[in-house]
Amino acid sequence: MSQSELYVSLDIGSSTVKVLIGEMANQSLHVIGVGNIKSNGIRRGAIVDIDATVQSIRQAVEQAERMIGKSINEVVLGIPANQVKLQPVKGVVAVNSENREITDMDLERVHEAAQVVSIPTDREFVNVVPVQYIVDHVDDIEDPRGMMGIRLEMDGIMITTSKTILHNVLRCVERAGLTIRDIYVQPLVAGHIALTEDEKYQGAVCIDIGGGSTSMAVFQEGHLVASAVLPIGGDHVTKDLSIVLKTPTEQAEQIKLQHGHAFYDDASESEFFEVPAAGAASGERYSQKYISEIIGVRLEEMFDMILDELHDLGIRDLPGGVVLTGGMAKLEGIQDLAHHILQSRVRLFSPAFIGVREPQYTTAVGLIQYAYMDDMFYGRLGGGSALGNSVSKEDVQQPKKQKQPRVKEKSGEGVTARAKRFIDKFFE
Repeated sequence: MSQSELYVSLDIGSSTVKVLIGEMANQSLHVIGVGNIKSNGIRRGAIVDIDATVQSIRQAVEQAERMIGKSINEVVLGIPANQVKLQPVKGVVAVNSENREITDMDLERVHEAAQVVSIPTDREFVNVVPVQYIVDHVDDIEDPRGMMGIRLEMDGIMITTSKTILHNVLRCVERAGLTIRDIYVQPLVAGHIALTEDEKYQGAVCIDIGGGSTSMAVFQEGHLVASAVLPIGGDHVTKDLSIVLKTPTEQAEQIKLQHGHAFYDDASESEFFEVPAAGAASGERYSQKYISEIIGVRLEEMFDMILDELHDLGIRDLPGGVVLTGGMAKLEGIQDLAHHILQSRVRLFSPAFIGVREPQYTTAVGLIQYAYMDDMFYGRLGGGSALGNSVSKEDVQQPKKQKQPRVKEKSGEGVTARAKRFIDKFFE
């Protein structure tokens, strides 16, 4: 039996901040701790209030810590896709060993070679996702280690993001008293677990519908080829209901979850419920059909925006279809509405692990599984320290001592030397 590995993921969203503590063994995930707190200080995936965001992160961490009775030291961080850019890159090196066998060192060198590109001063390097390795002109190699050759090449996708956005996220994590194990872009990890291997190769899009924004990840030939963020999400639907029904936002959210239906044609005319009006002693009765029209108008706008974005990205055909996930994906009728507008095969995805069997946890689960996959490939298992000492209820209520973010070294620089120098520059 292989040794288990502990990971903690941190998913900072516009509506909630989620912390997952997972134990990975034999490529299987066992969730042992969950923190899920309403987020403050974040709008449309971007941080607008540092202090409020730090407080939300601390509360989510403390909630997860209470479930297992141990402190959290380091996290796998998901960063939003706002202003993320994908750029094809290529690395070429000569195999170093005398017997011409490709080793881990050659793999690291070819990754470093792929990163030697010019990046604008307002952008920050995140990581490089390998697409294929080429050994002496033989391509489509997934892992060249152990093979014999003279020339090693790697085709990959470089991911960069806004330096300001990354700095603000790192600052919040640092002030919450956490160190960073790995950093990944949220749509990449969500698409990685939500899409099947066939869908990734045929061409598919994973649509993560959050509270303040909706992210898209397009996969073709097994790899991420495009991503985008749309400034629309479930919170916009809630606000529409609140305005039209003249009811508080919290009540509108409950109505959306309990009685909402996305597809007007299938909504019930006989299902009625009472809606408390703001400042009134008694409420009014509405049918599911009525609020379905309100919900549908906003979601139709969202799916039309998705179509426009796909067109702008040059995506004309998606043989693998569309996969919906995120908090809004559990809304009744949304699959039918998406199929009606997108004219493509549509399915829903939720993680299949006890304690997180809801679509809102897709990114948080994906962060753990993607980090584990990376660690397995690069032989880094057993090097993490996700959890610390046991804590009492009194301990988790006290703010943690602030620590300098530590980004674990990946192949090449990854978010390593560059990110570390970047962090030092801002926190010195």
